[in-house]
Amino acid sequence: MATRDFALGIFFLSQTVLGILGNLALLCCFIVADFSGIRAKPTDLIVKHLTWANFIVLCRGIPQTTAAFSQNYHLDYVSCKLALYFHRVGRGVSLGSTSLLSVFQAITISPSNSRLAQLKVRAPRIIAPSLGVCWALQLLVYIFIPLYTTDIWGGRNVTGIKDFGYCVIISDGGLSITLIVILLLSNDVMFLGLMMWASCYMVFILLKHKQRVQHIHKSQFPRASPETRATQSILILVSSFAFFYVTSIVFTSYLALLEATNRWLSNACVAMTACFPAFCPFLLIRHYASLLRLCCTSYPQTTL
Repeated sequence: MATRDFALGIFFLSQTVLGILGNLALLCCFIVADFSGIRAKPTDLIVKHLTWANFIVLCRGIPQTTAAFSQNYHLDYVSCKLALYFHRVGRGVSLGSTSLLSVFQAITISPSNSRLAQLKVRAPRIIAPSLGVCWALQLLVYIFIPLYTTDIWGGRNVTGIKDFGYCVIISDGGLSITLIVILLLSNDVMFLGLMMWASCYMVFILLKHKQRVQHIHKSQFPRASPETRATQSILILVSSFAFFYVTSIVFTSYLALLEATNRWLSNACVAMTACFPAFCPFLLIRHYASLLRLCCTSYPQTTL
């Protein structure tokens, strides 16, 4: 085994294990909270869907890791189609859920005299339908992937393939690929734009509120006001979200437009796609500290 293949396998293994453990910890907190009768927030449903979507995206790291350690590892015909299809669907739902979470948070903190304030009462009721539309949209947008995906043996005598190590995608080039890239870009840019707009709106509202109560903060919060800490948290989340997904969009678009590519380019694309799902739970756990304390205290109580 080459040194670079071993290093690649270690990277995918670490990324996958770290991400799955983080999302599992967050999901376990919600499960314990549900059984404990704690009243859930309306946005908790979005975070649960985001966590499951992250699991789907991170599962792609399992065959990537195995293929890096074993050059003879291949998935069969059906597994290739399912693995690549649900990976892209999970990525789309992860992107859409994060955007929806930002939009509903923006609605929640909007002032009473704003237009968004009119949606505060109806927002909790449309969360579930919005998530359903998000899943349905991603299932439809990426329906073409099984048509172009095959196993290693099926792509041996075909030109213009994209090699993922254990599966290949057949690229016929031409107008169809260009239209598919435009469709995928529109889908990603739409959710990314919603995320950026909602986050910028929340930062604006928090800074405006900070200016109104600045004289109170000087006496009670000499270091950093709650608005400042909330703004910093939003900026960290948005910055990491935008960096990882914009990079992923660039890699994905470039990979789709090439008539053929090598395995290293596809590995880089998969790695960047999994970065935000891997680190996302650790950013969200800060906002669900009470659930974590519940998880830590419930275990000894059940053993007495």
